[in-house]
Amino acid sequence: MVAADQIRRCVQGSRKIPEDLFEMIKVSLDGKPGIFRDTYGPGENAGHRVMAEYAGRAGLEVTRDAAANTYMTLPGRDRSAPRILIGSHLDSVPGGGNYDGAAGVVAGLTSLAALRAGNIELPCDVTVMGVRAEESVWFQVSYIGSRAALGTLPEGALEARRIDTGRTLFEHIAECGGDPAALRNGAPVLSRDNVRAFVEVHIEQAPTLVQRRQPIAVGAGIPGNFRYPEARIVGRYDHVGTPRRFRRDAAMAAADLAMVMDRLWARHEEAGTPVAMTFGRFHTDPAAHGLTTVPGEFGFSLDVRAYDAGVLSGLENKMLVAVERIEAARQVKFELGPRASAPVGPMCPKITAELNRGVAAMGMDAGSLHSPASHDAAAFSAAGIPTAMIFVRNENGSHNPLEAMDMDDFLEAAGLLTWWLASCVE
Repeated sequence: MVAADQIRRCVQGSRKIPEDLFEMIKVSLDGKPGIFRDTYGPGENAGHRVMAEYAGRAGLEVTRDAAANTYMTLPGRDRSAPRILIGSHLDSVPGGGNYDGAAGVVAGLTSLAALRAGNIELPCDVTVMGVRAEESVWFQVSYIGSRAALGTLPEGALEARRIDTGRTLFEHIAECGGDPAALRNGAPVLSRDNVRAFVEVHIEQAPTLVQRRQPIAVGAGIPGNFRYPEARIVGRYDHVGTPRRFRRDAAMAAADLAMVMDRLWARHEEAGTPVAMTFGRFHTDPAAHGLTTVPGEFGFSLDVRAYDAGVLSGLENKMLVAVERIEAARQVKFELGPRASAPVGPMCPKITAELNRGVAAMGMDAGSLHSPASHDAAAFSAAGIPTAMIFVRNENGSHNPLEAMDMDDFLEAAGLLTWWLASCVE
């Protein structure tokens, strides 16, 4: 058993690595606030290039797959044994923060440096994976890089178009040096046969750990979701004086659905069942709306997430029943458009217990945390690979330029990860 104080010394001695890497991957756009590591674009490419160049200088083996995911490997004693994967994504939302995703890749590289500094050799390869395309805002497809590696990309994903360029995912992957044609057959690069475990370090998305005054937490679960990214309601444009009984008001129909979903959320919350619902887009048509016009069209997006597949299915069924009722009452038509979804991501009880033992052994102040957000770890868990997460305190939420991760908190997470690698994998 490697001593906890040795782990701490080795991790603290590697502090300059994350400080330098986080600075080097700050990619902005034309002086605008926040980070712009665009999925399968110059920003994300820059992040992968920085990590790969560092890994090469550090003597790690660097490879890529057909989806242009980056793998940085520290060889173990038995190179034929299933490997351990540590990692996360390197893309960001437009104008996002610097740590969402990237913290998991940098934590993995920091841990490998600490293992080397302590002359700790592992029995199997440990690979840090820089994952492509986790942020679904760009192509409106979840977990593109991880599901491509796992052979679980949804049908039609390669034809999805990036929201700003209008070009397909196939084209973008090819432009970034990947081989999208090879992805069409769905053959997995990663599976239960060659991956022993996947562990992802990530900043928290809500300030729960700030409220608890804890620097880190061991992940308890990742929500699944269903999404309708391009839904619309079609009614009829009318004069502002039209009596209610004659109206086919698309905006009021949208408001009805929003209130139904909010009441469902409140009831689940009162019952102690965590769920989340978001109408990210919610608008009339700016080309036609006006102060004296009854809205005849309304666009919205809906994201619903829960930690239990049965709860998630139940929420969707209730939503669809509400849609039918509102259509009849308001004399409108809902066109929900394409549907997307991601599975619930349960954490591996064995690895979670090992990480909690590490918390005690290292004398850390850390609890358990259900993530409110989606993560690549959910794709690995759905593929049957034992999966766990470590969360780092973050005061200002994520997907904004104000992400606030303290380096000492980050090193606590890297320390716990290093302890687990050194002490629990035999």
